[in-house]
Amino acid sequence: MPATHEVFNQPSPLEGHDVAAEPALLEGVRREGAGWAMEELHELGRMAGGAAAQAWAEQANVNEPVLRTHDRYGHRVDEVDFHPAWHVLVDTAVTHGLHAAPWADERAGAHVARAAKFYVWSQVEAGHGCPISMTYAAVPALRHAPELAARYEPLLTSREYDFGLRPPLGKRGLLAGMSMTEKQGGSDVRANTTRAVAGGPDGAYRLTGHKWFTSAPMGDLFLTLAQTPEGLSCFLVPRVLEDGTRNSLSIQRLKDKLGNRSNASAELEYDGALGWLVGEPGRGVRTIIEMVNGTRLDCVIGSAAGMRAGLVQALHHARGRRAFGAALVDQPLMRNVLADLALESEAATTLMLRLAGAADRAILGDSEEAAFRRLAVAAGKFWVTKRHPAHAAEALECLGGNGYVEESGMPRLFRESPLNSIWEGSGNVAALDVLRAMAREPHSLEAFLSELAAAEGADARLDAAVKRLHAELSDLEAAEYRARAVVQSMVLCLQGALLVRHAPAAVADAFVGSRLAGEWGHVFGTLPRGTDVAAIIERARPRA
Repeated sequence: MPATHEVFNQPSPLEGHDVAAEPALLEGVRREGAGWAMEELHELGRMAGGAAAQAWAEQANVNEPVLRTHDRYGHRVDEVDFHPAWHVLVDTAVTHGLHAAPWADERAGAHVARAAKFYVWSQVEAGHGCPISMTYAAVPALRHAPELAARYEPLLTSREYDFGLRPPLGKRGLLAGMSMTEKQGGSDVRANTTRAVAGGPDGAYRLTGHKWFTSAPMGDLFLTLAQTPEGLSCFLVPRVLEDGTRNSLSIQRLKDKLGNRSNASAELEYDGALGWLVGEPGRGVRTIIEMVNGTRLDCVIGSAAGMRAGLVQALHHARGRRAFGAALVDQPLMRNVLADLALESEAATTLMLRLAGAADRAILGDSEEAAFRRLAVAAGKFWVTKRHPAHAAEALECLGGNGYVEESGMPRLFRESPLNSIWEGSGNVAALDVLRAMAREPHSLEAFLSELAAAEGADARLDAAVKRLHAELSDLEAAEYRARAVVQSMVLCLQGALLVRHAPAAVADAFVGSRLAGEWGHVFGTLPRGTDVAAIIERARPRA
């Protein structure tokens, strides 16, 4: 090869590492009661760090799903074709129980183990996580209809991926979706115009309407909202009926999205589609909120996973490239940036594991943890998903021009980064939900503040920030206008409290000093002098 084409000063591909070998993750998994899942977590982590998984991710995004409305003879089929790589990703997720499997596992920590595995495998490719997340969240909502749950829950929790449109009860495993948003868009689901009329066979209703956003339209079952005489109600709508006929719903088109390209999101038309009531008539929002709470937690997990994925790429690049006479990772300003990105990532990971632990214990009957979860998941969803786009942009920039090209994988991470802040309630909706929870369920605020109090006295700067937060929370006049600022303070104090209690001193000191003590600028890479960046970077680096 001619000398002009010699390649040098480029890092080797990041392959062969264990994605699960992250100290913050492993410590949190043990702390939250899922240490028994370590072997499977590392097995999945090694797979996630392999070249094959990276190839599947690229193939699933380059070869996007394609809608076939009709077959060659003109029959309506409404099939979505996915690249084989998509099916490998989903099959791996289902086999390892990233979907609804924890609902069939009575061990303490089952939902924490699932969160950790979802976090690890989402770092490979985020789009396929949508049907996985929806299926996880569908089970508690479906339990509002015990007869339906008895029929479908064993298949929703099955670890067998059985793709294809066939009668649900004849399959080895099922995936579920959620279909709420309509043409008017937005989070005001009470403006729903889909109608449900009683009188179908076997107690079914007939649903007529147009759903503007239905993620994973090739799922087997959908939870959907429709208006009945009693008000907005929740229904279970199968794609295929038990006699083998297609239900009366058609896919009008797939959405052309900014990111999440491997995953099909569709507009669905219900034309007398059969659906079975889940929960009480007129209580549809209350019923389906169980599903929303589960998917909100997954939004936090997904954004934390995206931050970790971007950070690992930035660290690997900086260790393998030289600039201005030294390794990039040894340049002082780059060390500031990398350490700052690592702090944001670890704070997100630690928080998501605490939230998963709260969910696990709430499911097992712990009322205090249920109260904490009610407030903390909504607040965490607001903040962590908001931090992801800025984090993704900075991590991409660490690679320079190399990060701007598709082959690096960084553009895919960047395009994915705004999604979780929009899904299941945008930033405003999530922030206002926190205020609503404090007003309607005061015990949730008490539980939240008790969590902060557990770190009292460990760091004077944190204590001062918590004191300021108490003052904010005691004066919530015109609260709607200030909702974002209040929730931001809440989550930063919570992350600081968790890190002070559980992270190494270098991490906790730097986070509290930068995020809570005002020693920080408006961009990453503005950590104060004296920060132990070496210890922070070493803790965060990818490991074999």
